[in-house]
Amino acid sequence: MTITSDTSDSASAVGPVPGSDAADAASRPGSGRADFLRFLGTKLAAAAVSFVIVLGIGFVIFQLMPSDPVQTMTRGRPTSDAQMAHLRQTLGLDQPVWERFLHFVNDVVHLDLGRSWQYQQSVSSLIGERVGPTLLLMGTATAISVVVGLWLGVRSGWRHGSLFDRITSSAALTFWSVPTYWLGMILLIWLSVGLDLFPSGGMSDPSLGATGFGHVLDVARHMVLPCLTMVLVVFAQYVSIMRSSIIDELGSPYLLTARAKGLVDDAVRRKHAVPNALLPSVTVIFLHLGTMVGGAITVETVFSWPGLGSLTIEALKVPDIPVLQGTFIIFSASVILMNLLADVLYRFLDPRVRVR
Repeated sequence: MTITSDTSDSASAVGPVPGSDAADAASRPGSGRADFLRFLGTKLAAAAVSFVIVLGIGFVIFQLMPSDPVQTMTRGRPTSDAQMAHLRQTLGLDQPVWERFLHFVNDVVHLDLGRSWQYQQSVSSLIGERVGPTLLLMGTATAISVVVGLWLGVRSGWRHGSLFDRITSSAALTFWSVPTYWLGMILLIWLSVGLDLFPSGGMSDPSLGATGFGHVLDVARHMVLPCLTMVLVVFAQYVSIMRSSIIDELGSPYLLTARAKGLVDDAVRRKHAVPNALLPSVTVIFLHLGTMVGGAITVETVFSWPGLGSLTIEALKVPDIPVLQGTFIIFSASVILMNLLADVLYRFLDPRVRVR
């Protein structure tokens, strides 16, 4: 984004130009709120349509799975044909596909994700038990990745071509290219099996019986390896995007104006270049927040972390269709929600969006 100003006290602060769309919109009483409500309504409608499409896709995908859940659930047990038929009837598998889809949509609308075939309890309660560990792991990894990635990206872009920039860019590109599960196994073999520095899996050690602060330290110790795996992969995205944004801003007239006013280089970068270069990164951060829940599957499987990812893998083995559909809905809804929040936030951060 390029913002120029020669008369304001701050080189990056600008107001609506008389006669421009922004000035006209600002002069109309209540027009700003009406425009925002219209914008928000459009985005909410698009999000609702996306969610309906996701429901249809999710239902079809899991109904087309080739395996027979009843045979899988009764494997190794003496079961008669009558018992098999009764079990299919109990699970609703004897109903036509269209009828099952209507029941599925009706249940989702009423916030009922069904009952697990494997665990014999509601899918909502299962997800409620597992969503906490996933949010703890993914939230911590994302927070660290954002701070480290943006910090390195700003300094790498501001001094692009330097030794620091070359090292940072090469490391970011390398970690971005590495498969998450492969990196996780390498760290597991090296730091857990080889050096015995961290636990190999799980969220805590039940044999310790730790409570209070001791339990917090135990969970933190178990979280180091899976969190480190996620950070090394995710921070690289923020480094690359922030670096490119900073480089794009370097030749902007408003930075030249700020330097001409006598501002030191650090102030020009911190107060003027970074706020404008942050816009693309903010969008990526929100999009990643939406995908972090679904992205937990690989890491949680490698490190036996008891979250939604592990629950999904366990459900695939049966397959437990209600659980798979429930986790699919949660993963998809989180992406749709974060996309919506990113669009709304971007409207506040970028004045150009408000006058379109």
